[in-house]
Amino acid sequence: MTLRSTLTPLVALLALGAAPAQASPDQDRRTVAELDTAYQTAVERNDAVVMAAILHPQMILVLGDGQVRTGEDLLVLARSRDVSFERQVEDEGTQTVRLYGPDTAIVTARLWLKGVRGSRAFDRRLWFSDTYVRTPDGWRYVFGQASLDLPNSVGAGPQ
Repeated sequence: MTLRSTLTPLVALLALGAAPAQASPDQDRRTVAELDTAYQTAVERNDAVVMAAILHPQMILVLGDGQVRTGEDLLVLARSRDVSFERQVEDEGTQTVRLYGPDTAIVTARLWLKGVRGSRAFDRRLWFSDTYVRTPDGWRYVFGQASLDLPNSVGAGPQ
């Protein structure tokens, strides 16, 4: 068992049980950064249990081509295991967490996705923004937006 596989459920549980009034802005940024990384790991593993613990009940994801997915859509996809990921990771050094007031955080990062869906292989990068809100149960992922696939020549971009 790797450190990454041990941390994913642990981070999800810690973030969900965080006491809202006790965290500093730096702690909140770290918590949300770790939570978003844990979410990407859960997607990579098709771990619907961890994904469900992180997702807000009203979660919506808007894809670069205009398609909209609910949190439940994402959980159904994970449970079906129709996608087998080799990678679903944020490119190192691209993640930024910005806080907007005490209860909203936006994570921006470049994501590398590589795997197979059905019989079709994919290997691409995209930018995403994930919005987290603090709830009585801790931080939850409520809204995401992903870019279209990036050309290979795109760099890390602005932070």
